[in-house]
Amino acid sequence: MLDLTQFQAIFPTDGAKPYDQKGIKEIETFRKSFDGTLFIDRVLRTLGITEAKAYPPKGDNGLRSLHRHICDSNGSAHHKLSVFYYLLLDHDYVRGARSQLAGTLAEASALPTKYQILMRGLWHMDRKEFKFALEHLAHPSLPSEFADDIIVALVRHASANDYSLPLAYYHTTQPVFKTSEALELLFGALARTSVAEALYLSRGYPEHTRQQLFEKLVASVLDYPEEVGPRGKELASLPLTGPEENWLQQYLVGDGKKSKNARLVGQMRQIVTGRNIAPAALNGLAKAGR
Repeated sequence: MLDLTQFQAIFPTDGAKPYDQKGIKEIETFRKSFDGTLFIDRVLRTLGITEAKAYPPKGDNGLRSLHRHICDSNGSAHHKLSVFYYLLLDHDYVRGARSQLAGTLAEASALPTKYQILMRGLWHMDRKEFKFALEHLAHPSLPSEFADDIIVALVRHASANDYSLPLAYYHTTQPVFKTSEALELLFGALARTSVAEALYLSRGYPEHTRQQLFEKLVASVLDYPEEVGPRGKELASLPLTGPEENWLQQYLVGDGKKSKNARLVGQMRQIVTGRNIAPAALNGLAKAGR
């Protein structure tokens, strides 16, 4: 049986090593792009390893020290093996495509497949290889422990307003968000992609949060004048509930009146519903849009 406490049983003692000066610099560059926290940092914290920048270890001595910290932690054997698996992915990376150190460890230790999938996905996230990451992280067997952080990273690193990856992850896993930041970022991405879908998402939350999300949706339409035609029509054509109708009109004559498109959206809504915004309100919108 594999003895986790034996360093040589986990890590190779010869061949290319990932934690030389060049490797450490590369990892720290990735960490900086994630505002100072990698996914492996979060995993280590679940084991109680909270030392600043415990990863990446500094050379062989640093790796041996990290190995001892992991072995001495209160985590389960599977959690410890998962971290070792991640570290061996670093070794495989510098040794080339034929290296299978992580897979060999997983087989020798009977590490459950879901842990391998999760750690490989998080490893790709930390390397900003987001498409490869989602091939693993969207697997239905995985827990949603890091879902908020995954959504935040994917939205913030979306290129040219292409939110296909965070939305694909959301639609596949349907996570329940634990933080307002993840919800707001995902909702913003969804609002820029589909006004209707964003509206339906907002309806799953309590009224106060729902109103805030609805106003964020309206703002996303008004804030992009080059798209306000089709997106404004989509917003104006939505089958709104009574409260949503009131929130729309209140926003158009309130915070939204600073946008020159507020009057246009209000007029389109009038045409769709046959209901008039109060003349005084329209006059206010007209003045704001000049």
